Formats: sequence, structure tokens, C-alpha cells
Amino acid sequence: MTVPLTRTLYRTTAHASGGRTGSVATGDARLDVRLAPPRKNVPGTTNPEQLFAAGFAACFTSALAEVADEFGADASAARVACEVQLGTTDTPAGYGLAVILTVGLPGWKAAELLPLLHRADAVCPYAQAVKGNIPLTLLAVDDSDAAADA
Repeated sequence: MTVPLTRTLYRTTAHASGGRTGSVATGDARLDVRLAPPRKNVPGTTNPEQLFAAGFAACFTSALAEVADEFGADASAARVACEVQLGTTDTPAGYGLAVILTVGLPGWKAAELLPLLHRADAVCPYAQAVKGNIPLTLLAVDDSDAAADA
């Protein structure tokens, strides 16, 4: 089901040229990067999957901070890793994405953290955008595991 916006809070535009071997820049020029396909190791480039992972990780971290008070948590030190997988599918399009969000919060065990992740999932705009479209896995990790990933 498509949910329309009732009010626009922010608007941005990015312009791409050359596809995966071109470039992308935002209209305000705050982001301007060269692109290369994911499996090509071209210095000074990134790819759309990396950009998506960065945006999703940042958005989910903000969603955690927004709902943390409901759980008596301070999410300011949360560690969120977003893995974006690009692969083939058995669909006419032939390609698809999957996302794994791995989250640790100092002082929290994985089992305690999972309800907080589910609440953040319910308010994160990126999570809502992909819901029902691509596989999204939420992984809570113990505080010590999160520190090891830092």
C-alpha cells in the first residue's frame, strides 16, 4: 500500500549521468562523486549500493535516537552497520537488493535491544520504503560485539 505524504519536511535532488560508470551529484553540490560498478576497484569512486547503505545506516540511527526514550535508552552511542547486498533474482528484472542492519548499543544485550530495533524499524523512513519490497534483516548484537566492530 502506498502512503502519501501529508507534508513535505525536506526535499533534495540528485543528478546522475553515465550510470554505474558515471557520476552523481546533488543539486546543492554538497555531494559530488564518481561511480564505478561494485566489483570494480577504481580508486576515488563509490557505487549506488554504498550510497544506499550509508543513507540507510544514518536514517536508522536517527530512528533509534527518536524512540530510545520509550525504552529508557540513550542511543547516542549506538553502532549501526548497514549491509546492502546486490544480487540476482528469479524475477523479470533479474536483479534485487537485500539489507541487513546490525545494531549494538553500549550496556545492552542483544535480546534486550531487539524490541528497540523493531520500534525504530516502524519509524525509519528508509525501513518503511523497503518494507515488503526487499528482504530486511534486523540483527541486535551484544554491547561487546558492537565494540569489536567499531
